[in-house]
Order: sequence, then C-alpha cells, then structure tokens
Amino acid sequence: MAFSLPALPYSTNALAANGMCQETLELHHGKHHNAYVTALNGLIEAKGLAGKSLEAICAEAGKAGADGLPVLNQAGQHYNHILFWHVMQPGGGGDVLPGALAAKIDSDLGGLAAFKEAFKQAGVTQFGSGWAWLIIGADGKLKVTKTPNGANPISTGEGKPILGVDVWEHAYYLDFRNVRPNYLDNFLNKLVNWEVVADLMGKGGLASGQSA
Repeated sequence: MAFSLPALPYSTNALAANGMCQETLELHHGKHHNAYVTALNGLIEAKGLAGKSLEAICAEAGKAGADGLPVLNQAGQHYNHILFWHVMQPGGGGDVLPGALAAKIDSDLGGLAAFKEAFKQAGVTQFGSGWAWLIIGADGKLKVTKTPNGANPISTGEGKPILGVDVWEHAYYLDFRNVRPNYLDNFLNKLVNWEVVADLMGKGGLASGQSA
C-alpha cells in the first residue's frame, strides 16, 4: 500500500479572496506536497515502513534522530500538510470561536489575543523553514510551539497538533513576498477554520488515516 495525496477540501481558487492565491495552492499542494508523498513512497521498502501509520512513522523517525531524518523529511511534511489544508477555509479566521475551544484557550493560554501573539511569534521566530503549532501537550493543556523543516510535535514528542501553519517560503512568497508576519496575521484572521480546530481538540488531534 502506498501513501496518497489527499484532495483539497476546497477548490484551488477558494482562498484567493482571503490571501492565498490559486497559483500558491496549485504549486504548494500539487507540486510540493505531492513531491513529499512520492519521496515517502520511495522509502517504504528500504526503510521497513510497510503497514505503519503515518503518525507512527513520524514518531519513530523523530526518536531516531539524525538517522531518521531521511524519513522524517518526507513523512513529517506529508502529515504537516494534511493538517494544514484541513484547518483552513474560505472566509475563515476572526475572533468568534466555538465555546469549548475559546474556554480552553482562555484557561491555558491567557485568551485569544495572547494566543494569536504567541502563535505569530512562533512562526516569525522559526529561523529558515518550519512550522508553528497549537498542540495538546502531554499534560492535556494547549501549548504553542514550533519545529524546523519537516518535524512536527509528534516527531518531537511534545504532543498532538490541532493547528499548524507552514512558514516555508513557498507557502507565502507569491502572496506576501518575504513579509512572513503579514502572512501569519492573514492566516489567523482570514483563513483558520476554528470549527475544525475545535473538533480536533475534542478528538485529541488529527488521525491522518494513512498507512504505508
């Protein structure tokens, strides 16, 4: 069995009015994400990945350190992008959140404004390529974190991600050039699907449903 590129949950031009143009989505999903899937499938036999879930592969590759990087670079990016597409929607963002998510952000992160600032700073301060995350930590509390390159909170053992934003330049350069802070503001205020984030919180994170 091979991994597959999931279809976007919206058309490639659906987010254009909210700051992510059709060309960005076509290149990011159809080229970049697809390349990670293809490369990961090429590692299945050589790396003994057959039958393992995507989440298990990410966790094991993270524990393997430098030896696991060839797998993590592909498996992590596949998982990360599945979540990324899933947590956006046309006309998303804003400050009205489902009640349970809003209450959890208030209690664990000091409120929505404080969360947005922490999340934005995680993305801005991730040097080079990587991701910013909202996760459910091992203690059950929400936390903001960041990872480099293709790593994610599953590979680092920090927790289960429920919101992630790609800060590789290919995610935003066509729309925002090199101004990453503006891209992150736009993501939070015009793209995030808070209903999905709340649903993932209730489920304890994303289950990709994909196995080698």
